[in-house]
Amino acid sequence: MSEEILLKRKDAEELAMKACLASGAARASARSLVDATLSAASFGPPTLGFPHFVDYLDGFREGRINREPKPRLDRAFPAFLVSDADRGIAQLGFDLAFKDLLDAVRSFGVAVFTQTNSYTTGELGYYVRRLCNEGVIGLAATNANAMMVAQAGGPVVYSTNPMAFGFPLGEHTPMIIDQASSATAFVNIVRAAEEKEPIPKGWAVDAGGNATEDAEEALTGALLPFGGRKGANVALLVEMLSAGLSGGPWSLDTPDFRSGTTSPAVGLSVIAIMPGPGADGRIERALRQVERLQEKSVFVPGVTGVNSTHASGEFSIPRSVYEKIATIAKPALDGEPSNRKHCDGYPK
Repeated sequence: MSEEILLKRKDAEELAMKACLASGAARASARSLVDATLSAASFGPPTLGFPHFVDYLDGFREGRINREPKPRLDRAFPAFLVSDADRGIAQLGFDLAFKDLLDAVRSFGVAVFTQTNSYTTGELGYYVRRLCNEGVIGLAATNANAMMVAQAGGPVVYSTNPMAFGFPLGEHTPMIIDQASSATAFVNIVRAAEEKEPIPKGWAVDAGGNATEDAEEALTGALLPFGGRKGANVALLVEMLSAGLSGGPWSLDTPDFRSGTTSPAVGLSVIAIMPGPGADGRIERALRQVERLQEKSVFVPGVTGVNSTHASGEFSIPRSVYEKIATIAKPALDGEPSNRKHCDGYPK
């Protein structure tokens, strides 16, 4: 295991902001990305926090992410919001539409936000967690470039195609299920390759389609779906909800998000649902069920073990990741660069 650097939240936030600005990102994009990264580092898988943040910094610097996007929002139906992220980060487009999405779901009971033309979405649980913090149930789906086979020996056709679901639990941290359709997330393969660690059997195949426990061979091969054909079916469902609903590119047509200068332009769809009238007590009922499951030693994602981790207010970052971010952040000024523009909202 690599050495870890421990940073207080304020220091981690400042470092991340400086790194974004030094990479050329406009302040609005930097703010949205840093907020999402801190959330992922607090509540999500460690690999989707600061390690994945480095992918964004590379994306800004190498041209895969528009540094000064002008996202556009349209309302196809009263409760159906359609966003074009203008090749920027997905989090910015979602942030700018968030108030409208909340207004719509509170008016109609169900509302949909769908977006295309963005960089990868990062931790998908972030989007439903935002809704849960407002007392709203959330379901999200996204895709990226193809890196998973539908079955061993078959062609690469899907991305990891994750899906996230969140249910609010009042004052308690919400239940958040965030998992890929693949046997593991791609970032876990990347981390294992960097640490020279083996991967479990059943995660991936090599370039020849053979089962492998070598992470570097997996990077030249493909991921496997969880549960065989059933996992592949979930990947297809996610593909239709994200690329199909948003009009974004299918995973087969999506550029690699870690190389080149072309935006992956991926799709993201978020469905917001009100948990019934407040007097019905649906949230309290859900909380009682979660507590009952925990009493039976059931792991409840988003709830079990999260409070103690988040309460520390500190972030543990692999030294290699910290050094990459710190090197990029070094030339950044404390103030906003004069050649950057604010992005206060969608152009109409």
